[in-house]
Amino acid sequence: MRTDTRTAAVAAPAGNAGPPRKLPLLPLLALATAVFITSLTETLPAGLLPAMSADLGVSESATGQTVTIYAIGTALTAIPLTAVTAAWRRKRLLLVAMAGFAAANTVTAVSGDYTLTMAARFVAGVAAGLAWALLAGYARRLAPAHLQGKAIAIAMAGIPVALSLGVPAGTFLGKVLSWQVAFLVMTGLTVGLLAWIAALVPDQPGQPRGAQTPMLRTLRVPGVTPVLFVTLVFVLAHTVLYTYIATFLDELGMGGSTDLVLLVFGAASLVSIWIVGSLIHRRLRALTLASVLLVGVAAAVLAVFSESPVLVYVAVTLWGLGWGGAPTLLQTAAGDAGGDAGDAVQAMLVTLWNVAMAGGGVFGGILLGLVGSSSFPWTILLLLIPVLLVVLAVRGHGFPVRGHR
Repeated sequence: MRTDTRTAAVAAPAGNAGPPRKLPLLPLLALATAVFITSLTETLPAGLLPAMSADLGVSESATGQTVTIYAIGTALTAIPLTAVTAAWRRKRLLLVAMAGFAAANTVTAVSGDYTLTMAARFVAGVAAGLAWALLAGYARRLAPAHLQGKAIAIAMAGIPVALSLGVPAGTFLGKVLSWQVAFLVMTGLTVGLLAWIAALVPDQPGQPRGAQTPMLRTLRVPGVTPVLFVTLVFVLAHTVLYTYIATFLDELGMGGSTDLVLLVFGAASLVSIWIVGSLIHRRLRALTLASVLLVGVAAAVLAVFSESPVLVYVAVTLWGLGWGGAPTLLQTAAGDAGGDAGDAVQAMLVTLWNVAMAGGGVFGGILLGLVGSSSFPWTILLLLIPVLLVVLAVRGHGFPVRGHR
């Protein structure tokens, strides 16, 4: 789950020494690399689906469930594992989480058995639940107070890099060499990162026991429930198509261009993240509405004009512009609404995000089997209607008229 704003960064008690006066760039880049690996492990199968399907001896719909099972692993374990490990030293917890990725990606690469591959992907999802619960907060606590926002931004830069470069590069490796090589490269990166973290990332203590806000209490805070609903349905709409993008393009006769399409999507996402980062403090509501509308327009173009490769690229560009900044917008809206209950809101949002990821994989697989991939853009349009209505209706809390406070 991509937790890329300050809501994941509620400060815990200080460590033995205060944060440095300047940004600790090398430790923050290590955290950014961890974010990159987490994000890429989650989304890499989307560009490798046909090849993975052929080698594992199952349908592309079944192979798409490798994304679903990853999300289920995160959704089922994020809240309980975050609570159980709240008092752990942060460095120890991060090393455990990244070691989980190394093991899971290695097994995925060498496995020729679908069941074993699914088990490995579940373990990767569990590791992701641990990682997303601590990364942004860890980055914040490594920096002085006036630079904490920049510290989080540096750490979370791994998300757009994974989208714009990682997935296309992994897809390219899968096409030129094999999809197994793509996962083995992920293992190599993770092993190097483990050494980097051990050597250069300062440790921080965990939270005192009993300091967390009860989860269910946050649902009564004004604005929290609408933001969580928007998150659930918006992510579901995105995931239905993104999980099966290689299959969708293949049916359009553009299967050989999957890596380029993903590169265009990622580049547009980078632009979106930059725009959102510049304006979110003044235009949270307007940016959220624009995000939903851009994804909706992209879906409409794909639904009506998919026979034109040029318009497919236009639609993917609009999709990236709409989606790239969505995690930041949704996390910020949830944090503003949750206030002092930021930890509880964060854990719930991580869980719902991954429920939506799992649901998108399952729902998309069902649609693929019943009516084909051409149904994906229409499904996105239908799902975005309630999302748009809720954002429009919630004017006082969640997506307030005055924007980000």
